[in-house]
Amino acid sequence: MRTDADDGTDLVRLHESTAAQYNLRAAPMRSDEAAPAHPASDSTMPDSPSRHDATARAAVRALAASQIREVANEGMDSPDILAFWFGEPDEVTPAFIREAGAASLARGETFYTQNFGIPPLRAALAEYLSRLHRPTPESNVAVTASGMSALMLVVEALVAPGDRVVVVTPLWPNLVEIPKILSAQVECVPLTFRAGEWTLDLDHLLAALTPRTRLVMINSPNNPTGWTLTSAEQRTILEHCRRHGIWLVADDVYERLYYREDAPAAPSFLDFADPEERVVSTNSFSKSWLMTGWRLGWIVAPPALMADLGKLIEYNTSCSPAFVQHAGVAAITQGEATVAHTRARFRRARDYLVGELARLPGIEVAAPAGAMYAFFRVDGLSDSFAYCKRLVHEARLGLAPGSAFGPEGEGFVRWCFASDEARLADGVHRLARFLGSAQIG
Repeated sequence: MRTDADDGTDLVRLHESTAAQYNLRAAPMRSDEAAPAHPASDSTMPDSPSRHDATARAAVRALAASQIREVANEGMDSPDILAFWFGEPDEVTPAFIREAGAASLARGETFYTQNFGIPPLRAALAEYLSRLHRPTPESNVAVTASGMSALMLVVEALVAPGDRVVVVTPLWPNLVEIPKILSAQVECVPLTFRAGEWTLDLDHLLAALTPRTRLVMINSPNNPTGWTLTSAEQRTILEHCRRHGIWLVADDVYERLYYREDAPAAPSFLDFADPEERVVSTNSFSKSWLMTGWRLGWIVAPPALMADLGKLIEYNTSCSPAFVQHAGVAAITQGEATVAHTRARFRRARDYLVGELARLPGIEVAAPAGAMYAFFRVDGLSDSFAYCKRLVHEARLGLAPGSAFGPEGEGFVRWCFASDEARLADGVHRLARFLGSAQIG
C-alpha cells in the first residue's frame, strides 16, 4: 500500500534524475514539494496562496512597484504636464543612427541573429571598449536587448535563492528589485548627503562585503544622485572582492555622462580589472547615444561566464533585432560627436537647473558629478511620493519621488535635466509657484 510519504520520495528521485539527465545540479527539494499537501494544510500557511489561486509566486508578489511609474501614471496622458520623471533625453535619436536601422530593414534583415549579437556590433564594441578602457576581445562581449536586460541576465547567471547581494543606495529601484526576483537577500549600504554632496563611507561598504556575500552591484555615476566612485575607491573595493571571492557587477550606463572636462568617461572597474576575474560590466545605448526606445545594451564578462550567458540570452530574448543592432553599429562607430554633444548639453542643463533650484527657498541641491539628474532635498518633506503626486495635479509638473530610490531618498525629489533650457525654466517656474502656495508634508 502506497502512502503520501512514498509519493514524496518518488518526487525527490524524479527531481534528482531529471537534473542528472540535463547535467544540472539538483536544488534541494522544498518541504512543500517533497510530499503532496492535503487541502486542509493550506489553512496552516497563511503566506502561501492556495494551489488554486491564479497568483505569482511569493518573491514576485513581494516586489516593490515602481513609484516613478505610479507617479507618471497620474499624468502621462495629459499634454499640459511638464514631465521630467523618467531618465530619458528629450532629443530624438540622431538621423545617421535611425538611417542605419532603416537601411537594415530595407535589406530585409528581419530574421534571428546570433545570441551574442551580430559580429560587426560585437567587433565595434570590443574596439570601443579597448579604446576607452582596456584591451577587450569581442568574445568577452554579449549584445543584449537593453541595459535592463543585461542586468537581469547577469543576476540570473550569478544569483541563487538566499544569496546575499549588496547595493549602494539611493539607487534606481530596478537594481534593488532584480536580485529579489531570484529570491536573493539584498542589503543596502547608504550614501550620505552632507555639506552639499553625496559621499560613500567606504569602510561601511567593505564591512558589508563579508565572505557570505555573493555579489555587489554598483551604479557609478549613480542614478539618482550623480555620485561617482573615484579610481582609488574602485581599486580598494576590487581588492576586497578579490580576497573574498565576491562578484562585482558595475552598471556603467552613465559612464560617458561624466562632467570632468579632462575625462572621456567616468572611472571604471574595466580600467584595471583582469579580464579573467569576477567583474562584469553592463551598459546601454539609451542615454549617451539618445536611443532609449531602441532597447539595446551589452555585457562585458569573463570568458568562463560567457557560455552560460549565451544560454540565458537564448531562454530570455534569443537575440536583439538585427535592424536595432545595425543602428548600434552606426552609433558606436560614428557616434563620438553625438556623445560629446550630449555630454556638453547635459552639463549646461545641469549647471542651469542646479543654479535655479539653489535659489528656491527650502531647497538643498548638489551639482552631480555624472548622470543626468538633480536630486534635491525639500525642507520638511516626509512623504515624497504623495508630494510628487501633488506636483502632477497642482503644478502640472512631473518629477520622481526620492522614496522610489530607497528609504535614504525620502525627503528628496529627482529631476531629469536631459532637456532644453526653456523646458527646465518652465519647470522651475512651476515648482517655485507651488512652493509658494503649498504646505510641505
